[in-house]
Amino acid sequence: MTARFKKNRGMRGHVSAGHGRIGKHRKHPSGCGNAGGQHHHRIFMDKYHPGWFGKVGMRNFHLIKHGKVCPTINVERVWSLVSQETREKFAKEKSKAPVIDVTKAGYFKVLGKGKLPAQPVIVKARYFTKEAETKIKEAGGVCVLCA
Repeated sequence: MTARFKKNRGMRGHVSAGHGRIGKHRKHPSGCGNAGGQHHHRIFMDKYHPGWFGKVGMRNFHLIKHGKVCPTINVERVWSLVSQETREKFAKEKSKAPVIDVTKAGYFKVLGKGKLPAQPVIVKARYFTKEAETKIKEAGGVCVLCA
């Protein structure tokens, strides 16, 4: 802001510049920043910021952020990971079955929602639900666990 717009320009000639003779405009009379939250500003902190002080819960020293990540895919979508051509190719060849590695597509767990076409398939994943396993086996396929 330029000097000509500042409050003090209008206060020229007035002794205390609007801060009063008795109280005086001192630097930081009640402390800087959040000072006194547990002392002389306690009522303010309790009223407007309850729960500001103290701790809650347990500490986890070696927190692994991606430890509980488990992307899932449903049985009905497993065939979408393979192209239509390979599906048709293995539909003709009954002796062989395609290997669909779900982990390469970024999924860890296979869930049992939906229907699976009656075509054998080998599915590789880290985890399978019971329902997914039965549906894959009913279609003539195999569930392979991989780490």
